[in-house]
Amino acid sequence: MTHFNDQPALSLADLGWSAFFADQLTPEETALTCMRIASVHRSRLTAQSQTGAVRLALGHQVKTTDFAVGDWVLVDPETLTVQRRLSRKSLLERHTEGARVPQLIAANVDTLFIVTSCNEDFNPARLERYLALANEAGTTPVIVLTKSDQAEDPAQYQKQAEALQRDLVAVTLNAKAADAIDTLAPWCGAGQTVALVGSSGVGKSTLLNTLSGKSGDAAQPTGAIREDDAKGRHTTTSRSLHAIAGGGWVIDTPGMRSLHVSDSAAGLDMLFAEITELAPNCRFRDCTHAHEPGCAVRAAVDAGTLDPARLERWRKLQDENRLNTPVLTGPRGNRTTVPRKRR
Repeated sequence: MTHFNDQPALSLADLGWSAFFADQLTPEETALTCMRIASVHRSRLTAQSQTGAVRLALGHQVKTTDFAVGDWVLVDPETLTVQRRLSRKSLLERHTEGARVPQLIAANVDTLFIVTSCNEDFNPARLERYLALANEAGTTPVIVLTKSDQAEDPAQYQKQAEALQRDLVAVTLNAKAADAIDTLAPWCGAGQTVALVGSSGVGKSTLLNTLSGKSGDAAQPTGAIREDDAKGRHTTTSRSLHAIAGGGWVIDTPGMRSLHVSDSAAGLDMLFAEITELAPNCRFRDCTHAHEPGCAVRAAVDAGTLDPARLERWRKLQDENRLNTPVLTGPRGNRTTVPRKRR
């Protein structure tokens, strides 16, 4: 087996293996090697094995776009050809306007670090989109507020972030400081996988370099934000898996300029739990919480127990999700998916 680098042998558990994946193996597959996808490029895949990083071969008609960083695959140890991808425990995927299929972001992620900064980049509506993404994917979201050393009152950002979803955890840190590792340690233990998502310029690459201990030529490129609008430029252009302090793994992702909501009904229900729980008390089952009499949600707004801006953002995301989620149509056994029409 040809490796890109030499490293001490790791156990499968060190790489994030669990009973969820072991239960998928058949007796005929015991001779195959279990590896984890470390990077996905247009024409090639690399994987992390127990003894190092290797370049994989693909079979006939197998495309790299079928794989996500973090996937577990079974590999022929002689030819390094992928034989099968195991079912995913969680999958982060991005729906883009005009695309027929979603873009795979990362697989088998335990915790999603949604990175934003304590400045003008902080945007509750955008954070709610990332939270819906995390909820729908089956991964635990944590809001990571960077540049806390540059803010007069970072605690106010933390309070606003934690109010976006029930039981949500938000932490503040300086991505360049060594104690950022300690702040994020509860989610970065041995065999745990985290992914970094967020806008460009919020410090994702800097945070990755701190967590992975990379510097010099091995470090991810970082870029300063523009002073006039606190926005950044893309420095990460692909997704990749990296070992981090504490024995965990981190998947870095490019900054996202847009994140469309689609197929996220369950994720939105979890995000807006206070609205979801009030809705059954409305007089009408199909209440839109806009103008109907006997609306329990509007009553909560009038009573001051529900933020009207929160309700408006819920309505916008619900409408977007309905429009972007295809529906099945046609006779049974010959169904096709078609986009929904605007009301």
